[in-house]
Amino acid sequence: MAIVRALRGHEPQFGADCFLAETAVVVGEVTMGHRCTVWYNAVVRGDVHSITIGDDTNIQDGAIIHGTYQKAKTVIGSKVSIAHQAVVHGCTVEDEVLIGMGAIIMDDAVIGRGSVIAAGAIVLPGTQVEPGSIYAGIPAKKVKDVGEEMKAVIARTARNYPMYAKWYGE
Repeated sequence: MAIVRALRGHEPQFGADCFLAETAVVVGEVTMGHRCTVWYNAVVRGDVHSITIGDDTNIQDGAIIHGTYQKAKTVIGSKVSIAHQAVVHGCTVEDEVLIGMGAIIMDDAVIGRGSVIAAGAIVLPGTQVEPGSIYAGIPAKKVKDVGEEMKAVIARTARNYPMYAKWYGE
């Protein structure tokens, strides 16, 4: 069973049909929308600031979601896919975004709607990622616009994770 823990007077809140893997951790001031999934060894730690997550968002294995005390809350939109071992810290991620494996998004960055952060990229503090763009590298820079094929990948990934979660209830 996942670790879900109240802290400092805040209890995590979940929408309908959320899935938490047995080794997922969700602590403190966390509000999660409907049909979200938090996978194995992922940590959503709302101990030092709030974390708000929209609907149909998946937080994959080993990902870490956190903020900075008295400075940077984390806001994640709907239909967002946060891939394996990514770190999303004290930033805003708008709707329909794909964050690649091992990517790091730092405080006060804003990831625009429909964007992709490539695997292994590091988005520096305060970076403004324009909507519909692909950022890659260290530090992450725009490499191109999101095309139709990648838009389909973003939508398919967000759509598939609630389906995968249902397999665990069978």
